[in-house]
Amino acid sequence: MPIYEYECSKCGKTTEAMQRFSDPALTHCEECDGQLRKLISMSTFHLKGSGWYTTDYAGKNQSTAKPAETKPSAAESKTETKTESSPEKHS
Repeated sequence: MPIYEYECSKCGKTTEAMQRFSDPALTHCEECDGQLRKLISMSTFHLKGSGWYTTDYAGKNQSTAKPAETKPSAAESKTETKTESSPEKHS
């Protein structure tokens, strides 16, 4: 059920009421019996399920990501070059 906010035009007090959409609006303040007017409030919503930034991508640190391919060091590349250039013996 939504929560509606009302403000009294006489005393200025703000009141919240949990009402169904079909319920009639409140009209009189409980404190001073003044007229109430319904306020427009900011609404909120939550994105649930997969595919949203907050559920799939936000807060992921780099330790969980796949490590990037690294180039071989100079010593490793020299070893590879020597083995590649040596002639193969056929029996």
